[in-house]
Amino acid sequence: MAEQKKDVTLQIDGNALTVPVGSTILQACKQAGIEVPVFCAHERLSVAGNCRMCLVEVKGHRKLAASCAMPVCEGMEVETQSEMVTKARTGNLELLLVNHPLDCPICDQGGECDLQDITMAYGPSASRFRDNKRAVADKYMGPLIKTVMTRCIHCTRCVRFANEVAGVEELGALGRGEDMEITTALEQSMTSPLSGNVIDLCPVGALTAKPSAFQGRNWEFEKIPTIDTSDAVGAHIYAHRRDGKVMRVLPRECPEINEEWITDKTRFSYDGLRYQRLDQPYVRKRGKLVPATWSEALELVAQKLQQAAPKEIAAFVGGMVEVESAFLLKKLLRAFGALHLECRQEGAYLPTQERGDYLFNTPLADLEKADVCLLIGTNPKTEAPLVNIRLMRSAQAGAEIYSIGDDLDLGYAHTVLSKKATVLNRIISGDHPLLEKLRKAKNPVVILGMGALKSEDGEEIYLTARHIAQTACLREGWNGFNILHTEAGRVGALDIGFVPEARGYTTSRILKTAERGDLRFVYLLGADDIPMEPLSSAFVVYQGHHGDRGAHSADVVLPGLAPTEKQGIYVNLEGRVQETCSVVEAPGDAKEDWRILRALSDVVEGPLSYNTREEVLAALQKDHPVFQARGGVAAVSLKGSFPKKEVRRGVFGYAVPNFYATDVICRASPTMAQCIKEILEGSKPKEGR
Repeated sequence: MAEQKKDVTLQIDGNALTVPVGSTILQACKQAGIEVPVFCAHERLSVAGNCRMCLVEVKGHRKLAASCAMPVCEGMEVETQSEMVTKARTGNLELLLVNHPLDCPICDQGGECDLQDITMAYGPSASRFRDNKRAVADKYMGPLIKTVMTRCIHCTRCVRFANEVAGVEELGALGRGEDMEITTALEQSMTSPLSGNVIDLCPVGALTAKPSAFQGRNWEFEKIPTIDTSDAVGAHIYAHRRDGKVMRVLPRECPEINEEWITDKTRFSYDGLRYQRLDQPYVRKRGKLVPATWSEALELVAQKLQQAAPKEIAAFVGGMVEVESAFLLKKLLRAFGALHLECRQEGAYLPTQERGDYLFNTPLADLEKADVCLLIGTNPKTEAPLVNIRLMRSAQAGAEIYSIGDDLDLGYAHTVLSKKATVLNRIISGDHPLLEKLRKAKNPVVILGMGALKSEDGEEIYLTARHIAQTACLREGWNGFNILHTEAGRVGALDIGFVPEARGYTTSRILKTAERGDLRFVYLLGADDIPMEPLSSAFVVYQGHHGDRGAHSADVVLPGLAPTEKQGIYVNLEGRVQETCSVVEAPGDAKEDWRILRALSDVVEGPLSYNTREEVLAALQKDHPVFQARGGVAAVSLKGSFPKKEVRRGVFGYAVPNFYATDVICRASPTMAQCIKEILEGSKPKEGR
């Protein structure tokens, strides 16, 4: 049998070009650096071929061809700038502009509008039409998406995104021709946690961001590249600032992590940075928190710390804490003999002997290659929507996906094996066909969620899942054992060992000890998600950036900076070391977290002698070489030996019951509060638009 040809040679505008078999003319033009205008085509969506802006002339064809839909063939000759093509593009734009309103001066899309740009390059100088313009009623799509549907040009990008990427059949088209309208079913809110991406996809101003409507023009914003910290994926983003405020957040392309998508929480929770902020130190006097000076607050903390015995000291770090601050807090408290240090606020069971024990070991980009996948106690649609996109693609490619837990709408077909994790006992014993399916699969995957690991059977579930993975999910160059984290700072804290030592207590035991009155000093570094009631008899120090649960329960409050206000290292769930950038200035008298700990160390005569962040990083990299490399993912293997344990109860909930209220910034955000009201509770605004 003859070997199948892998490449095709063709000519575009007289220049020879070789492209892979199956490429479209549009893809070939892009590879050659030739600009072809498009409205409906998008490289991550299916071909629609309905805008007709990408027409090109193909030798031997009587009619112009839509380059986005026509595959290349050997010897093809294509013209992209011929007179016929130029006339077709101009005529097409003239027809599109017949009904388009003259909204550019007041349209939020102005300055970054594909229709504006393409009309400037290819459009007519004047219109020959004098007919009345078509008017379309605006549609209600929820609290995040503002619609001006008269501007819609029916490219259907938003519809294809909802179906193919978000996994929700909530957008569609009604009518035909001039009467066609894009709308949601019964004009309900879009419920996908990825819905805001349709704003970026819209090539005109039909879909714009409702929370930031009329608050600024594209050219007025300064765009700062940084990293998202609302979940553990670590998506690349641009934070747009103006007048010292974050005005909006947009995706930054990164094929290995988020491609060009971000979640609604990432995109819209930024307004939470302006509310409930801690901007000066507070000390509790006569039961009330009152403003204090930095020296007064630090002196009181130092006094209480020095009075406590090592076994009476405990500390928690929260899910948005950068590595440097956690590293310095660990060094400071270890100098006082503290044993009870914990970053797993929910009490999840996570061994830390080897890095592979707690990482998402399959690179996100490779997750699309999975052919058999087992989800245990996780809802990736809310815990990590960008991971769920990859799983959806694997399902669309034919992967078999199984889950353990309550039935969920993940956006793709999957089989629920059981609501209880006790089914794992049957799988590991070979009394269930799934083990054999995993063994025979080319790229098998097990994904273990925090919902299962924080349950009473967390240890047993982890050990059983680990044995299944080591038995059936390891191949040469493939590690299918994955922990799905939900917090941006968790992996970095585990990397530096912010966990109890041999005689130290885990979260549940720390809380029980505090409830008995046997803890005298508790340091909360951005930790707001532990039960605060058991800490009432201890002296509690809260260091963070929002007046949330931790600050309300503290005896001393030390105001730190939010992730958008400082440089900081975060490690995503894959183990990828990344860094945020300082986007805006800190409010009031708030300080960088590492500087607060450095100042406290001076007061207690502690071991921290670093005067610059560079010195902190040098010490961090010396103690933990994993932080020397940035951006990449180092392959790890599963080396540890763990005992087998039987799962007895196997009942658990999910780690993220409310996608819009997972951290202090989201809980302070008016936009996220509106999402809860309109999307989760179904309360439609009175005006209905």
